[in-house]
Amino acid sequence: MKKRTWKTYALWIAVAEGVGALSGWLSRAGFALYRDGQIVRPPLSPPGVLFPVVWVILYALMGVSAGRVALSPPSRERSRALGVFLLQLAFNFFWPILFFRFQRFDLALVWLAALWVLVLWMLQSFLSIDERTAQLQLPYFLWISYAVYLNWAILRLNR
Repeated sequence: MKKRTWKTYALWIAVAEGVGALSGWLSRAGFALYRDGQIVRPPLSPPGVLFPVVWVILYALMGVSAGRVALSPPSRERSRALGVFLLQLAFNFFWPILFFRFQRFDLALVWLAALWVLVLWMLQSFLSIDERTAQLQLPYFLWISYAVYLNWAILRLNR
């Protein structure tokens, strides 16, 4: 792997993981809600310890995909794909803050629905550049879809 290529991947992975880490740090006080059973959880809820493991993997995949896009030839599609990536990453950043820190399950669900649309748009944008890049985002899309169910069910069970 060329040095420039390695640095590009490292940069994008660091950006994605950094956004996730900062969001998690800002939300940390509210994680006890889920972990300690202070809220009613729906069926199919994973244990709280699973979330950071899954997110580290998903942020790494996001970074690899963004790196692949960044290394593609300059084009309007590349610029759009990176813009959509950064927009969805910003939405991703705020969801745990809304859900865990502020316990606004209602607003978090609306925010998550918007994130779901943005991830779908990102997938389509990445697909226009490289099929494998889009495929790397399928676990993220599936996890966000699952998160919509969890957020909706938690909102419903904890009115």
